[in-house]
Formats: sequence, C-alpha cells, structure tokens
Amino acid sequence: MNLTITELYEKMHQNMGNSGWWPAESKAEIIVGAIMIQNTNWRNADKAVAGFRKQTNFDLNKIRQLTTEELQALVRPAGFYKNKSRAVAAIFTWLLQYDNDYQQVCQVLGPKLRQELLKLHGIGDETADVLLTYIFEQPTFISDKYARVLFTQLGVPNLTNYQSLAKQVKLPADFTSTAAQDFHGLIDEFGKIYFHPLTKFQESFLAGDQLIL
Repeated sequence: MNLTITELYEKMHQNMGNSGWWPAESKAEIIVGAIMIQNTNWRNADKAVAGFRKQTNFDLNKIRQLTTEELQALVRPAGFYKNKSRAVAAIFTWLLQYDNDYQQVCQVLGPKLRQELLKLHGIGDETADVLLTYIFEQPTFISDKYARVLFTQLGVPNLTNYQSLAKQVKLPADFTSTAAQDFHGLIDEFGKIYFHPLTKFQESFLAGDQLIL
C-alpha cells in the first residue's frame, strides 16, 4: 500500500496507540534528556537524567548553579561528559536572556529559532529538531536513525545521514505539535520492536507498504 506521511502516522497510531513521548515531567527534563541521548543509548542517558533529577529536580536555577565539576559528574554516565556538560550549561544560560519563557523565545526569534539553536554548543540538527518539536511546540520531523531505517524499509533510497532524510520530509501544514511529538515517539518505539534484528520488520503491520514523499 502506498502511504503519505499523514497516512503513515495514522496507521502507526491506529496500530500502536499514543506513544506518550517525550517521557519526562518537565521541559527542562526533556532538554537534558535530548542532550544526554546524543551518541549513546537510553539506558546510559537515563542514568544521567536520574542524577539531574536527584540533585536539581530540574530547577533551572539549580542547574545553572552547578559547577563545571558537578555538571560533568552528572553527565558522565551518558558519555562525552565534557561536551555534553558544556551543552547543558550553554542552553540554560541562553534561556536566561528570555526569562526562561519558551513562548518568548518563539516570539522574539520567530523563523530564526532553529538557526539560533544550532549556534549553541553541542546542539546539532537532530537535537535542534527535538527541541523545536517538544520544547517550542513547532511541528518538526525528526530524521533520527530509527526514522531513516523505517523510511528505507518503506522504499525511500539513499538515506545515509540526518540531512538526507530531513531535506525530503516536510510535515503537512495541518500536523499539530502534539501529532509531531507522537509521530517521533511511535517511530522510535516501532524501531525498538521491529529493527532488532531488522528482519523482524517483515512481521510488522507496515511490511509491504511504500512511502510517497
């Protein structure tokens, strides 16, 4: 069956229900989690997130008051602790100029928001799109590894890196931020079930489908 982006999301939602993503209790926790998950797995990222929760309860002022050594110690379970601790410090310092008001960030920066996020230390394309979708509630497709594997299985060729998919996918105008968040979560949950090993995809409800971009 040929599927559009919207039809793919609807089919996944019908078969899997709500994804519940991003699994966090606050936007500050999502920001930390989005940085911790870079170049590691969820098990390691969750250890670091749990440390932040215990020490700061994701209070922005408490996070900003952490010393470099304290930050690095919290980040260490997620790996790349020097780079990721700098990224955490950079984004929460950056937010301070907008009074920690996510709506104000959107109002001031408008269409330049993604560009400004990419200027922050440790924020690349994928993390920027996660922040746009989950923090600033701007519907954005997150072309992560699971998405690239899924779209390859659905017939989209030459998906070698993040940009190779991102430049091909634009969510429809009627796609809400809630739907964009759920879509990303469904893709990642689908990947956990059907991509290990990849041959399990043929047992899935999407086997035989083709995506039309």
